[in-house]
Amino acid sequence: MTLLSTWCPSRSAGRGPALSALLVAGLSVSLAGCTVGPDFEAPPAPQGGYTREATPAATTGAPGAAGNAQRFEVGRDIPGEWWKLYRSKTLDALVAEALRNHPDIAAGQAALKAARENVASEAGSLLPQASFSGNQQRLGVSPAQSGLRGNGSLFDLTGTSVSVSYDLDVFGGERRKIEGLEATARQQALELEATRLALSANVVSTVVTDASLRAQIAATRDIIRSETEQLGLLRQQFALGAVAQTDVLLQESNLAQTKVALPALEKQLGQNRNLLMVYLGRMPSEDRGESVALDALRLPDRLPLSLPSSLVRQRPDVLAAEETLHRANAQVGVATAAMLPKLTLSSSWGSQALSPHELFGPQTAAWSLASSVAQPIFRGGALIHARESTIASRDQAAAQYRSTVLKAFQNVADALRAIQADAKSLAAQTEAENVAGRSLEIARSQYKAGATTWTSVLAADQAHQNARIARVKAQAQRHADTAALMQALGGGWWNRVEEPATTEVAAAAENKDGR
Repeated sequence: MTLLSTWCPSRSAGRGPALSALLVAGLSVSLAGCTVGPDFEAPPAPQGGYTREATPAATTGAPGAAGNAQRFEVGRDIPGEWWKLYRSKTLDALVAEALRNHPDIAAGQAALKAARENVASEAGSLLPQASFSGNQQRLGVSPAQSGLRGNGSLFDLTGTSVSVSYDLDVFGGERRKIEGLEATARQQALELEATRLALSANVVSTVVTDASLRAQIAATRDIIRSETEQLGLLRQQFALGAVAQTDVLLQESNLAQTKVALPALEKQLGQNRNLLMVYLGRMPSEDRGESVALDALRLPDRLPLSLPSSLVRQRPDVLAAEETLHRANAQVGVATAAMLPKLTLSSSWGSQALSPHELFGPQTAAWSLASSVAQPIFRGGALIHARESTIASRDQAAAQYRSTVLKAFQNVADALRAIQADAKSLAAQTEAENVAGRSLEIARSQYKAGATTWTSVLAADQAHQNARIARVKAQAQRHADTAALMQALGGGWWNRVEEPATTEVAAAAENKDGR
């Protein structure tokens, strides 16, 4: 890597004013194309797929709610408001409230505004700087300063001046600094999108968990009701001498064990509600009880699956890591320019008079024109090591970018595995619940006929309870898997109906298929 990308200021012949004029003209022409340091190039899209084997066209189906097979549509774009695929107005309203009220969104917007203002502030360094000054002085002058004797003189001096200075960005150090700040602004915009994506996915996941816990609680209460009725029958039969007391005690023990599960589920539900309130930007006491029944959620039949080459242009965290790399690359140029000459042009024009009303008279003008060049000669190696430090930071950012890309591919691969595996799991759990239900009916019939013991009935009943709860969890997991895939693919933020958070994000969206 060379120290300079090019040497820009051209040589000019001649002396005096001609030299200065030619120098300024040459600098003006060359400024547009003179920037030291490496130009940034976006890393190429990684090769390869999400999994070793080909993704199947569709998942396994199962009877009942959330049992429909899901078809993967490779290359299909992701909706900007992907949570609407669940077709729940309550869920839509909760996600919208979270995106509107959560303080992390407000914090991200403030950070973005600060980053944009930093860009605008630094951009002013490319323009001439002008300042005005005025002063009023009472002076006493001794004649000894002129080699004379006598009394000194007192007089007032009024002055005004306008000064203009221009640091010529000959080697592009300031432009590299602005380039880095622009990358920071884009990074903040993308981090805001990542926050929006994570928040919407968290709301969906929490609402699904809420629905799952409510379904589990409802199932547990149904089981408790059934077992309580069964216990009442056994007590009646025991009073008539038709069953042994041990059968009654076994049923009482079984009922007590079933009741133990209920407080734990209610605790989880309460804590999950508190978490949902935080996502919505509410206090826990402001819970208005909005919820979605698990059976009311519609599992999307068609799942978009982005091409692997497109993933790095869709994930906001990957794009943000790329902008971090861009900023680190620009810092190399800034450090390089610090080692080179700095050229400054300055001028001032003003007026000095003995009284304010005499200002700007024909004999009061004072002006100056100046140029200066400053070249670091010896800094004890500080500038060289500072530049090497920026190069190391750039290498670090490049490694972190690759790590973010790998994590993104892992997220998609994990979601695909989960969707396929949990579809099979729901099919198996549904079958297990059906078998356990038939087994319980047979065991009860056999017990009434005296062909088996109550212990066998309890074992069949416990198996049916477990299968029912497991089926509810499997249904909820399929909804959660779908949300995880949408989040892993980037969430479709570039397709939102409303304007993207920033123009920086819009530019990134236009380039999401590669540069």
